[in-house]
Amino acid sequence: MIRRHVIRREYMAAGAARGLRAFVLASIAIGTGIGIAGCGHGSPTRFVTLDATPAQAPLSTAAMAPVQLSAVHIPAVLDRPEVVTQIAPNRLAIDDNDRWGAPLAQMMRSTLAQNLLPRLPPGAFIFPDAPAPAGTRTLVVTVLDCNANANGTLTVQAAWTLLSGQPARTTLTQQAALSTQIEGHDAAAQAAALSRILGELADRIAASIDVR
Repeated sequence: MIRRHVIRREYMAAGAARGLRAFVLASIAIGTGIGIAGCGHGSPTRFVTLDATPAQAPLSTAAMAPVQLSAVHIPAVLDRPEVVTQIAPNRLAIDDNDRWGAPLAQMMRSTLAQNLLPRLPPGAFIFPDAPAPAGTRTLVVTVLDCNANANGTLTVQAAWTLLSGQPARTTLTQQAALSTQIEGHDAAAQAAALSRILGELADRIAASIDVR
């Protein structure tokens, strides 16, 4: 009689263990299915880039001492993969699905370099990181502020410095505030607006550099 009760308890315990194991496996399967479904319906990541813009003024052919763009510095708040929009004073909007195709400072330097090449006399512009001949002047650009607001206006405040000689000394320092309308409501429109401003900035920089 006692053995029958023991066998019955062992059978019930085994049944409970099988039921718990089935519940755990079912829970894992359901959780996995929800995760897969969530991944399948997530918003895709959109990548945007910057493009060079044509020069507005005729190309100068005057001889000029070479100039090399060494760096473009941007605010730390913009130095991130996501596209940043200021939606209100002291408030930013960051959409994880809208990202730059490369580090923004690197893209801005590359785009500005492409813009400066046709705006300076032939042979006068040296691309960043390229070997530079003796006597090459150094150009450093600092973006003080880049604000895309909720009203659809992109404003960039930038300064540039030209260095020459050994040891290097500052021969030019200027700044400008440039604005343009963002023709759309997505990250691609914001990237296009920034591309236009970089073209205008290249116009200002090229016009400020003398031939010496």
